[in-house]
Amino acid sequence: MFHFLKRKPKVYSKIENHIFGIITELLKLSNTEINVDELGGKYYLSNDEQHFKVTILGNDYVIRLTNTRDSVAEKYDKFFVEDVLKAVKEEKHRRMELVYDSITNSIEKMAERLHNTLIETNEIETQKVRRLEAKRVDDKKVKY
Repeated sequence: MFHFLKRKPKVYSKIENHIFGIITELLKLSNTEINVDELGGKYYLSNDEQHFKVTILGNDYVIRLTNTRDSVAEKYDKFFVEDVLKAVKEEKHRRMELVYDSITNSIEKMAERLHNTLIETNEIETQKVRRLEAKRVDDKKVKY
């Protein structure tokens, strides 16, 4: 009934396809830095190895591409920029999850190591106490 409310899949222009392709390929490279100014709606991609910088002004729907030879900044369709931002945000989130998992894993290993150290220390202390108690019992037997 409400089919008119559904967003039809957007068919990108040739330029938009290339822009989207450039950005997604940059996002695949682990040495591409992703910086975000959420409040300002600005997103920055930078890959020094590829000599590429991308600035996405989400509030203004402007994308600026810069490399060593060229620089272009254009205003694009709102839905196109939102799709680009979705890809950037997903990659940023994926990378944050990797960092979070790495930190969690490190904390887990540290906690396990500390726990095992305490268990070993307690076992050594228990063995010392048992030896002392056994020695006292032996000493008492010798005295009587």
